[in-house]
Amino acid sequence: MKWIPQVIPIFPLPDVVFFPETFLPLHIFEPRYRQMVQDCLEDRPFIGMALLREGWEPNYYGAPPVYPLGCVGEIIHSEKLSDGRYNIVLRGLKKYEILEELFHRSYRQALVGFRDLPEEEASLPESVREELESLMRRYSRLIDQEIAVDNLLAMGLESTALLNTLSSVLPLPPGEKYFLLESENPSQHCGRLLDLLRFNIIALQGGRGPSGPPLVH
Repeated sequence: MKWIPQVIPIFPLPDVVFFPETFLPLHIFEPRYRQMVQDCLEDRPFIGMALLREGWEPNYYGAPPVYPLGCVGEIIHSEKLSDGRYNIVLRGLKKYEILEELFHRSYRQALVGFRDLPEEEASLPESVREELESLMRRYSRLIDQEIAVDNLLAMGLESTALLNTLSSVLPLPPGEKYFLLESENPSQHCGRLLDLLRFNIIALQGGRGPSGPPLVH
């Protein structure tokens, strides 16, 4: 794992929850975040994605509150457009927790602590993979949105990478994805993912929509 500085730029968005071992394409158009990308490309190519808390709209161009847990990614591709905008791709590296927010630049930075990935882990039991596959197929049919279940489960990923990938691609509300990001280990992550899929399937079948009570606080 690459060395990552403890002070990183923070890119807050209202609807994106980023996971380690996944990839995130971004189009950067605001002047402050163009500067952020430029600074990263000139120095250290790391950006921490953060989820904005509810009620962010009135203060979006200031520094509205964010949830403390996020994922830091490395810029692995960048394209600067003629008008100064950027297209970039981040590769998720580690989960972080904000210890202190810093406002020395036009964009927000933070002093963070990192949560390391487990060094060794076993694959998910076949019975769990089968249940995930079944629930994902049912959820996909109910929301009428195709999810490449076969491709994802056939990639041979270890449990953490697989769970992060599934959590990233599943069309779940941001609050539910943040609930998954908060998981402390693969076992808890798997249990939460299964519970969310079951809950949303039941809700959809009952005609109440996919979103349940808020899961973040």
